[in-house]
Amino acid sequence: MASRLEINFIRLLSRCESIASEKRGETEWRLEKYVGALEEMLVALRKHLSKPTAEIMTEYSRKVDFLKGLLEAEKLSSPTEKALANQFLAPGRTSTIANERMPASKTVHMQAKARCTGEMRDELLGTGLSGKGTSEAELRNRRGLPLDERQSAAELEAVLQHHHNLQEKLAEDMLNLARNLKNNTLAAQNIIKQDNQTLSQSMRQADLNFEKLKTESERLEQHTKKSVNWLLWLMLILVSFSFISMILFIRIFPRLR
Repeated sequence: MASRLEINFIRLLSRCESIASEKRGETEWRLEKYVGALEEMLVALRKHLSKPTAEIMTEYSRKVDFLKGLLEAEKLSSPTEKALANQFLAPGRTSTIANERMPASKTVHMQAKARCTGEMRDELLGTGLSGKGTSEAELRNRRGLPLDERQSAAELEAVLQHHHNLQEKLAEDMLNLARNLKNNTLAAQNIIKQDNQTLSQSMRQADLNFEKLKTESERLEQHTKKSVNWLLWLMLILVSFSFISMILFIRIFPRLR
């Protein structure tokens, strides 16, 4: 049975995840206060007599750290920094309440990444779109302008188009960089996985070799003991034979007087 403290913690955690999934304004203060209260309750829950299992406590800590990281990412000024910070966030793996099909923290994470992507797109393409609107307006009024003004408008349109192309190229480079980073990460994971498999095989082979060496050592020890026993019996037989031969020799050939 969950304790009263754990039940309150789960309710507050579910409320925080619900607030985090909504679009909040700059004056929204509840989530930060609630996350602070969650941290205090988590510390108290660790010291509670009937605290949950270690796996559940780890999942609780993971979700609280995710909410803290989400708040810190939202305080950043640049959309690029926000997207990078959200990329490294680790949402919870299990549902907070029973009727969730997908963990709420994962949903919040996807929504945060979508918002950051939209902000990056607006930042990259906003100037180009405004320049496009300006150029269309200038095209409509170009016939009524003098020659010098028409040349200035054409130069301005060329500059705006150049900036727009640069922004598109920058966005494409960022996408390629993210794709290459993902491919490199997957390649590193595969290499680490193969190294782990090789290490496991080497450890198993070392264990087999150790067992074989132990068996051979026991067999060698037994063989050595048997050899020593046979040699001892052989020496005893030789000594006995020599003694009997000497007695017989004395009896058969007495000493000359």
